[in-house]
Amino acid sequence: MKTNSTKARPTFRKPTANDGSVVWDIVKNSGKLDENSIYCNLLQCTHFADTCVIAELDGKPVGWISAYIPPQKPDTLFVWQVCVAEEARGLGIAKQLIHTILKRDVCEDVRKIESTITKDNEASWALFGAIADAFGADLDKKVMFDEEKHLDGQGDTEHLVSIAPVKQNHPVLRSVA
Repeated sequence: MKTNSTKARPTFRKPTANDGSVVWDIVKNSGKLDENSIYCNLLQCTHFADTCVIAELDGKPVGWISAYIPPQKPDTLFVWQVCVAEEARGLGIAKQLIHTILKRDVCEDVRKIESTITKDNEASWALFGAIADAFGADLDKKVMFDEEKHLDGQGDTEHLVSIAPVKQNHPVLRSVA
């Protein structure tokens, strides 16, 4: 059952160590994302908390983004996983999750967003296309991990998506709570 979007407004917060299993459940229940170990999710919720975010509706976790700033690319936010629970889809939560991270002090030098997307992941292509459009930025793509060469046939080819320029003073970020 979908949440009534006219009444519920999502809230966004940094994860804590108490959220490792919550994040694991959100990802597992999506049925679409690769599941990491709970330990990995704990590290994301602690070591990378400044670049990760949880969305809640009426106190219930319904969204998650794990992201990080690669040490060799301090101007880039790499978005690892985006997940929104089925009952919260269609509310624009995924885009708000990314905007929430970008507004944080840790991202003040970020000028580019990167992620990897498989060819058939229509939701992610739509999300990152909408992010690029919102910033009036270019969206470039190229193969990052080939299914045979890098993934031993165990997964689909991952396309590196790059969105630039991302401007911290852009109106799209000023409108995020």
